[in-house]
Amino acid sequence: MHFVKADINMNFIGRRKIAFYLSIAVIIISILSLIIHKGPKLGIDFEGGTLIQVKFLASVNIDDIKSGLKTIGLGKSSVQGFGEESGNEYLIRTDSPLVTSEGFSSELNQALESSVGSDIEIRRLEMVGPQVGEDLRAKALFAMFYALLFITIYISGRFELKWLISAIMAGALIGAVYIFKLFDVSIPFLIVAALIVTLILFWFLELKYAMGAIVALIHDVTITVGVFSIFEKEFTLPIIAALLTIIGYSLNDTIIVFDRIRENLKKHHKKPMEFIINRSINETLGRTILTSVTTLFVVVTLFILGGGIIHDFAFALIIGVLVGTYSSIYVASPILLTWQQREKRK
Repeated sequence: MHFVKADINMNFIGRRKIAFYLSIAVIIISILSLIIHKGPKLGIDFEGGTLIQVKFLASVNIDDIKSGLKTIGLGKSSVQGFGEESGNEYLIRTDSPLVTSEGFSSELNQALESSVGSDIEIRRLEMVGPQVGEDLRAKALFAMFYALLFITIYISGRFELKWLISAIMAGALIGAVYIFKLFDVSIPFLIVAALIVTLILFWFLELKYAMGAIVALIHDVTITVGVFSIFEKEFTLPIIAALLTIIGYSLNDTIIVFDRIRENLKKHHKKPMEFIINRSINETLGRTILTSVTTLFVVVTLFILGGGIIHDFAFALIIGVLVGTYSSIYVASPILLTWQQREKRK
């Protein structure tokens, strides 16, 4: 069964400029949203504080919940509905970490019951200190950065046989990042600076396949983070897991296209690079669509039926799968063509 005809010949490369302007526009919007919102909206995992999930046995008013919280010193907490409206469940967030002891639970229970006039059930009570949140935030950023670096070693070795050069470069960058970290340099600034230096090194070391893959991955992560910022969704540890999953998914799609480009370079070595890349994308289009559709079917099902706990996780994967499929065609592959045009000018 074929979803795409074997002789299909869509001109993807011919539309690369339109795709380029589209990607630039979406990235600019994402960055502007992050600037306006002063970065992504961090959840309790990274910001620190206390998260309480409560269920009332009868319908209640949010103002009554806040009145009860004021009596125990939590007047500045945010309260929002959770799950279906008929479930009468609410999430209570406060910036300050509280002592989540048995005594606190009883105090909270009594305060809310007296203010809303309904029995309640405390379903979740999580506390993260500010130092722990900061450490988790730094580790999450480093996890994504190191994942990208190790990917460059694999891509450079597999497609260009430059294992040693890429390994030395990655080792030097990791060492430099570690040294600057000791001087209390801002972690987000450090990671962004390291990524810029990495792209510059790719350019001078002529690691074209690695550069195409990494630019596509940065493109995917930036847009996903930007969409979360636009919709003001919280960044938590599950979202970091989703971003790492997106990196793996997008990379797999890009490698499939790169593999076919490498094969066609041998078969059609007299043909122009534009023809080879376009043919390679068309030849792998069926596999790309099939993989994307089946993956989307699963994550959309999770998004609709998975409940509030994994709702944002599934949402991140939906954005990532769509953007990752797009970037393997319109971002990673055209960079190889740009590189050849650079060599011709030389």
